[in-house]
Amino acid sequence: MNQSPRYRLNRNTFGRLVLTDEAGVAHEAIVPVRSFPISNPSQGIALVDSHGHELGWIEHLTDLPEDYRALIESELASREFMPEINKLLKVSSFITPSTWQVETDRGEATFVLKGEEDIRRLSVTSLLIADSHGIHFLIRDRLTLDRHSRKLLDHFL
Repeated sequence: MNQSPRYRLNRNTFGRLVLTDEAGVAHEAIVPVRSFPISNPSQGIALVDSHGHELGWIEHLTDLPEDYRALIESELASREFMPEINKLLKVSSFITPSTWQVETDRGEATFVLKGEEDIRRLSVTSLLIADSHGIHFLIRDRLTLDRHSRKLLDHFL
């Protein structure tokens, strides 16, 4: 899609993203999907239709004109909700299910961890934790957490 004038991207009157292809066909309800949402969020974004078919590919978000980039970033922000855990305040039990009280980049949150299998290692130091409702919490670098948080987390790793 690299700045090609043959594609047009805009919102319709209902606020849905619309991609008009080189043949002039308008595809409504386009969804941008990141290939690497955590490790490289601005590289490799697919534009898919409501049936999951890829209609466009964005190699680098920075390659797009500013108005297209703003539309894509806005759409991604409305779809993606992944609070980043900065501190573990309290864990109800070291046996799952357990209730976790955490401090995130979006404020304090409480969630239920159903099982240790809901903690997924993304790298040596980063973790993705899924709560009982399917919301994902990110720990970007567990080694930068305070001592108390690391101690609580170690019981589950």
